[in-house]
Amino acid sequence: MYFKRKAYNKLIEWKEKYADNYAVLLEGARRVGKSTIAETFAKHEYKSYILIDFSKTKNDILECFDDIGNLNLFFLRLQAETGITLYEHESLIIFDEVQLFPKARQAIKHLVHDGRYSYLETGSLISIKKNVKDILIPSEEMKIEVYPMDYEEFSEATGNNYGLLQQIFDCGKAIGQATNRKLMRDLRIYMAVGGMPQAVEAYINGKNFSEIDMVKRQIISLYEEDFKKIDASGRISALYHSIPAQLARDTRKYRITTAIGKRTGAKAEGLLYELIDSKTVLPCYNSTDPRVSLTDTKDFDSYKLYLSDTGLFVTQMFMDRPVAENNIYAKLLSDKLPANLGYLYENLVAQMITASGRELYYHTWEKHESTHYYEVDFLVSEGSKVNAFEIKSSGTGKHESIKDFCRKFSQNINKAYLISQKDVGQEEKLLFRPFYLIPFLIK
Repeated sequence: MYFKRKAYNKLIEWKEKYADNYAVLLEGARRVGKSTIAETFAKHEYKSYILIDFSKTKNDILECFDDIGNLNLFFLRLQAETGITLYEHESLIIFDEVQLFPKARQAIKHLVHDGRYSYLETGSLISIKKNVKDILIPSEEMKIEVYPMDYEEFSEATGNNYGLLQQIFDCGKAIGQATNRKLMRDLRIYMAVGGMPQAVEAYINGKNFSEIDMVKRQIISLYEEDFKKIDASGRISALYHSIPAQLARDTRKYRITTAIGKRTGAKAEGLLYELIDSKTVLPCYNSTDPRVSLTDTKDFDSYKLYLSDTGLFVTQMFMDRPVAENNIYAKLLSDKLPANLGYLYENLVAQMITASGRELYYHTWEKHESTHYYEVDFLVSEGSKVNAFEIKSSGTGKHESIKDFCRKFSQNINKAYLISQKDVGQEEKLLFRPFYLIPFLIK
């Protein structure tokens, strides 16, 4: 099943403006849909295409790359091996899972300069950096990040009226309790299923939530297998699996020692960077001074980690059992789980912000005459100023942190939002908005 994806539109732009001078690399975690997007694009936008999947291609095709000095011969061999005719300026060659065969990626420079055909690569999980240390990375390569399906893509796939949310946002007024509850329930379905295409397909096909949960567990197992290819000790998996628990503790930052013990140092930090490179997690850095550029005040020693997909996060929450039962999902959808789910909603917002192409930042500071601290969950640049977001899983409750932030950085704030399940509202300059409007607040 193919779903309409925003990355497809970016590929159209690449073909129209840049394909003559650059190959394009679709980069993202495993199972986010890169290969499907690539092949669908090739089928609809080119007269012919050759797909070379380096995870399973035969040696005869691999040997074509041994000598690309004679490109006429190279293209003849490719056509002979695949049985597909290439047409100058009308054909696309896809290098799928290119990180598994660095020689093909190195060839991109010569292939693009040749100019006869267009080139699309996909790369995922197993660190591309690790496999290209001995080759020349082509400068003739553009990157397009592919994320799990965002809420708009999910809504379109499942038949929900996403355009209605735009209208509600444009209105800027409360929609009413009944409608707000319905829209929040719709969002919680996305939160539970997530944006991995296999899980979305299972949901559309009428699978129950226990069956959908099994699909997500298989994806997590695939990630674990790939982590072990990088580090057989299992420490990367431990770093990955500790994320929900560390967020649940509401600590100021992610701690490597909490996940893998006191074996810290350069090697442990290296494993963390491997995990981040895999695109399966989303780093959120503490900005030490939001009055300045968020990037320039990024504290690399103070950060949080979120999972790249909200559906996988929900499954991770219940990994202590063989499968998360339907009744657990029913309670989640009706907002009746006996737990504070603030960290789950934080992960949802982190995914939404990342899907907009933004980096993640937060800010902490000490309370006056106290050993405790304040924290604003997310900061997003808006021109020379920032938008601040505080996340509440249910009602608006106490919100001292964002109030103090607004006082402290009043000259540097564009807008301050308290995000919850409640309807649109306002308290002085603090704007109350429901979770389903987040995508419109960060465009």
